Amino acid sequence: MPKSSGYRRKTRSLLTRRRGARSGPSPDIYLRDYRVGERVMVIIEPSVQRGMPHRRYNGLVGEILEKRGRGYILQVYQGDKPKKISVMPDHLRPLVVS
Repeated sequence: MPKSSGYRRKTRSLLTRRRGARSGPSPDIYLRDYRVGERVMVIIEPSVQRGMPHRRYNGLVGEILEKRGRGYILQVYQGDKPKKISVMPDHLRPLVVS
């Protein structure tokens, strides 16, 4: 049987929530509105599969280029190449600079 190389390959620990936290995302995620030019972190929420970016973008910081429907278009850098990805707000967190 050939080896599977699907979209969620090798994500057993990355896309599972810890024990006791198996409910959906908190409602304040949907109330937050991001502006164009704002910098956000891509943190994958495993309980929501809709609008989930590829796992290679987890933990990266991106800039919001536009809002499209309920989702956002982000520009993130993979190495030195800029990439545009479409992400739902479930998988975004505001960047806290301290």
